Amino acid sequence: MRIYFFIAAIAGGATFLLTPLVRHLAIEFGAVGEVRARDVHKVPTPRMGGVAMMLGFLVSMCFASHLSLTEGLFHDNLQPVVIAVGAVLICLLGVCDDRWDLDWMLKLSGQLIISVFVAWGGLKVVSLPFGSLVATSPSISMAVTAILIVASINAVNFVDGLDGLASGIVAIGGIAFAIYSYIIARNSPSYASMATMIDVALVGICVGFILHNWHPAKLFMGDSGSMLLGYLVTCASIVMTGRLDPTTIHASIYLPVFMPILLPILVLFLPVLDMILAIVRRVSKGQSPMHPDRMHLHHRMLRIGHTVQGAVLILWGWAALISFGSIMILFFKAQYVAIGFAIATILLTVATLYPYARRRIPEIREENAALAAARATNGRPKHSTDTVIEDEQTPKEGKA
Repeated sequence: MRIYFFIAAIAGGATFLLTPLVRHLAIEFGAVGEVRARDVHKVPTPRMGGVAMMLGFLVSMCFASHLSLTEGLFHDNLQPVVIAVGAVLICLLGVCDDRWDLDWMLKLSGQLIISVFVAWGGLKVVSLPFGSLVATSPSISMAVTAILIVASINAVNFVDGLDGLASGIVAIGGIAFAIYSYIIARNSPSYASMATMIDVALVGICVGFILHNWHPAKLFMGDSGSMLLGYLVTCASIVMTGRLDPTTIHASIYLPVFMPILLPILVLFLPVLDMILAIVRRVSKGQSPMHPDRMHLHHRMLRIGHTVQGAVLILWGWAALISFGSIMILFFKAQYVAIGFAIATILLTVATLYPYARRRIPEIREENAALAAARATNGRPKHSTDTVIEDEQTPKEGKA
């Protein structure tokens, strides 16, 4: 366990130290986004922070390859190399978008090509949860892997709208992943786990970057960062399926947590939900699925009265509830988990709606008072003097 903490610390420290340098390079490179109508920030801010995160991840992998616990994961195994190369490629694609704002079709094509390359290199889904645990054919496995990677990449990209939001949500999901993958690794002769190693490095680079990205942010992660995080989350979940033996793990635990079809939905529930809502909303209006708007979940949080920091913290809370709710059943009885989940849901719901209720309740009271006053005035009987005045003001017949 201490080795994994060390890997996370290396990843976080390297990212934190490299971020100011990357910020300077982003300004020199011209990767400074103009303030758009849908943006929350008001000052042009450099992007391309994903480069620092990518470098932090690579540094942590280099250290892990020389540590006693994890060095065996790199011997006669191309997966670490394939994952690292894919991380560099997806980050470079994001850099191009941060600098030149690529067309969404071009960007999606690049994501698919990189995902297929990673799947072809050996990082593939082992099984599919349709009815039972059935090994897939290589072609289907490669296709499912590519689809999962592209979906996760864009889910994180969609939710990256507030300072620290995307990196915090991914860090929370990475912690949940790391805990579960570490538990599975304890059933093997060696505690070493590629999935756990990726997860803890992922958490490290997120925490190291948040220290520079908290509102008001000095640097945005940009597409180079959001796509990298989505890519690494999916890589960790796919690697996990390769370590699992369905004959030794009960299906009630295996299916809901380990299947790569469900893991991105559980851990990245908010980004996936936001992405689905955005696609449905835009397609129903006849727009492109990638057409930008101000209707994302974080925009709605700001609209009901939350500050940027408050909205981020509450969305972190929802992410933690959903991510850790899936693994708490390993440590506590199901009924206790259900009770805790229900209580946390109520508390988060109150916190989410509090600014709206605080502003809306006085408005409702004022509206009700005005309506009552209007009804009282309209219901008051007219006096005789009122009638005389009205008659005098009415022009008589025959007058010019």
